Amino acid sequence: MFPREYRGVAFVVGLFLIVQVGALALVPEFAESGYQAVENPDNPVNSVVYVAAIVVMTGLMLAAFRYDFDGAIRLLIVGVSAWLSWYVFSALVPPLAAAVPAVAVAVGLLVHPEWYVIDTAGVLMGAGAAGLFGISFGLLPALILLAVLAVYDAVSVYGTEHMLSLAEGVMDLNIPVVLVIPLSLSYSLLDDGSASDEAAGVGDESASDAEGGETTGSDADADDAVADANDAEDVAADPADTGDRDAFFIGLGDAVIPTVLIASAATFSPARDLAVPLLGVNLPSLLAMVGTLAGLLVLMRWVIQGRPHAGLPLLNGGAIGGYLIGSVVAGVPLIEALGLAGFL
Repeated sequence: MFPREYRGVAFVVGLFLIVQVGALALVPEFAESGYQAVENPDNPVNSVVYVAAIVVMTGLMLAAFRYDFDGAIRLLIVGVSAWLSWYVFSALVPPLAAAVPAVAVAVGLLVHPEWYVIDTAGVLMGAGAAGLFGISFGLLPALILLAVLAVYDAVSVYGTEHMLSLAEGVMDLNIPVVLVIPLSLSYSLLDDGSASDEAAGVGDESASDAEGGETTGSDADADDAVADANDAEDVAADPADTGDRDAFFIGLGDAVIPTVLIASAATFSPARDLAVPLLGVNLPSLLAMVGTLAGLLVLMRWVIQGRPHAGLPLLNGGAIGGYLIGSVVAGVPLIEALGLAGFL
């Protein structure tokens, strides 16, 4: 591994941490504001509905690229970016005032979609989406969601390969469905031409809400839009030569989906709160973070070697493993940790 690629790995780990910590900081505010998207967060059907939305939106997005509706997809995702950013900013300032920076995010993406603008918007979207999902998916639905999406990701990358096709369409739009990891201080995404020629971080966590979280009624369409957007972002790959590349890319959904479990654990786990200032975090959620980052390090090693890989099997697997270990260490019975106590 080249020194600059070590820096790149450190950068992407930092972005993941910001999304995770941001989601944990937002969870109490979102819960207090009544942003929970479903009436019963413990209902496993919620996960089934979400996964179905992902599959549908993936198909619609592929069709949009085939029939040259790329511009419409870009405008839709920019709009979702502003909407999710508003959720984040509204936790800090009054709702009306939050609209100003949220609109600024959208303008930045439309006018100057450089890598740092995309990453900033992606981090805001990721933290907001994970926070919204975290308070809307109980422990069992969150675990089901991560397990099913990990399998779906693997099938769509290694089997049908339709995520790779979706990635090709998304990479040229310069929208925050991927996080851009520059390996050179002089790197410019705008000057680079086609990002899809360099690397990939596209996946299938079709964040129909992965970015917007299935929030409430009128928010459903925007959430679905994100779903397909995230769809195109969870494969980690870079066909370029390791020594020559200037950047690599990883799907925003790779950061969002495992963070859903982290936020859900912080919200619904009976484990004792660790009393971390400004954060609602307990041992299960903390070790889920550690497990996710461990999976990320393995994934980045593969990415740097230039091989396309599905991100969610490693990331979700690490999050689930860390969560379960944290639950056991915290003294939470396994039945409760799995969210099955209410069904037995």
